[in-house]
Amino acid sequence: MTLEEIHGQQPAPMGHDWMQGAGTALHELLVSAQRRGCLTAGVYESAKLMNVDPDNVAFCVLATDQEDEGDIALQIHFTLIQAFCCENDIDIVRVNDVAKLAAIVGPSEESGEPRDLHCILITNPNEEGWKDPALEKLNLFCEESRNVNDWVPTITLPE
Repeated sequence: MTLEEIHGQQPAPMGHDWMQGAGTALHELLVSAQRRGCLTAGVYESAKLMNVDPDNVAFCVLATDQEDEGDIALQIHFTLIQAFCCENDIDIVRVNDVAKLAAIVGPSEESGEPRDLHCILITNPNEEGWKDPALEKLNLFCEESRNVNDWVPTITLPE
């Protein structure tokens, strides 16, 4: 039995404009975080960072494509990452298009090779007083999603 069944309510669908705004905000946040050096990509790298310094993680993105849906190991990693994020009050979203993420984030700066984009963490930069308006929009989006029992909302990135 789900929480919605217990309370006799279904989550209210969010408006298309609100979802599109969240996708645009995520795009802006990823570009800004990469420019500032505050982006960690990869399931293993993200897990390592969350283990060492969870207080420094500001936001988490989990991404899959249709072929990844059957990857049990990846789904187990996602479940553990989601639990960790919930335990540490880290907002988290899902994206269903790894190719769009790759177009935004690009290859690894060190090797130029494509990188694992199944999990991306945004960390707090060393700069004092850094407030990213896109991060604030996404935090509000996640809060609104939780109010309708959508704990890990899915965001569609803009074209």
